[in-house]
Amino acid sequence: MAASLSFDSAYRSIRRKELAPVYYLTGDEDVLKDELVAQVVERAVDPASRDFNLDARSAGDLDGESLHALVETPPMLAERRVVVIKGLEQWRRNAKVWQVLERYVANPSPTTVLLLVHGAGQKPHSGIAGAATHVTVEALSPERTRRWVKRRAEQAGVTLEAEAVDHLVDAVGGELWELAMEIEKLAAASGGAAMGAAEVADLVGVRRGETSHDWIAAVLARDVARAVAMLESVLAAAGVNGVRLVSQLGTALVGVRMARAMLDGGRNARGVEQAVFNHIRRARPAGLGNWKAEAARWTNAARAWTGRELDRAIRAAYEADRALKSTTISDEVGTLCDMLLVMTPQRAVA
Repeated sequence: MAASLSFDSAYRSIRRKELAPVYYLTGDEDVLKDELVAQVVERAVDPASRDFNLDARSAGDLDGESLHALVETPPMLAERRVVVIKGLEQWRRNAKVWQVLERYVANPSPTTVLLLVHGAGQKPHSGIAGAATHVTVEALSPERTRRWVKRRAEQAGVTLEAEAVDHLVDAVGGELWELAMEIEKLAAASGGAAMGAAEVADLVGVRRGETSHDWIAAVLARDVARAVAMLESVLAAAGVNGVRLVSQLGTALVGVRMARAMLDGGRNARGVEQAVFNHIRRARPAGLGNWKAEAARWTNAARAWTGRELDRAIRAAYEADRALKSTTISDEVGTLCDMLLVMTPQRAVA
């Protein structure tokens, strides 16, 4: 199988109008796939002829016969046409439509640009990936997420100050589709004016210092009273729920446990911080802030915990996650408070 392209490589070539006959977009970041599709459409089809030469379909609406007709239709009064097929995961693995598609991809029409979009979390089809221009669209790093937010906001007509970008990402999280929705709201309210962190906090409904990241920082600092006091306001934020909070906390606790084990093994703090950063960079866990800052935070937090305490905290987070996912649990705040009490330093409850 040929090596896949990254989002960046594909984006640059498309911007230069170096268009491939077939693109196969896979990976976890559906918003970026949509951006690639939009770039291809912009460069391949003149706006005046898009009504005739742009077809966007759901894979679930196509069988082998209709797919063949769709991709073999010539452009109308134009040099090229674009066909977009989303949701390839809707086809069963052994469906005959895959055979029709493979035959086309092996010998595509020179007057058609075909974009095949596979949903997030789906395994790519090896035959299509090997024959088409395969683009793997992965989630962005925290730093790149912030640059994406700034650019997306500018495209929407609003300028966000650096602290406003930071607060928006901290408040909403790293999911691009959620960030895109909040940016649309900010653009509608801004009237074209620049916005700072205070304005963003008011419109998003999450005050500075009360984001999910702030809550996790309080837990890692073993400030249980503050973590409990923050719970209701943190859970009230858009897109935040108990399961999501526990998942993010679990990631941080595992990172702190790893740092604690390295410290117990005799490594110095600087070496531990670099090793933790390397693990984060390889694993790319969702929902983190700046990776270097997280590595430093986890390493510093490890000094306040023993290995046994961290094991108990991780177990408590696991039990809370199970409880929150149970259909019989409706009190998120109560469940999370119970979890936090298990994590209370023993000297504080003696």
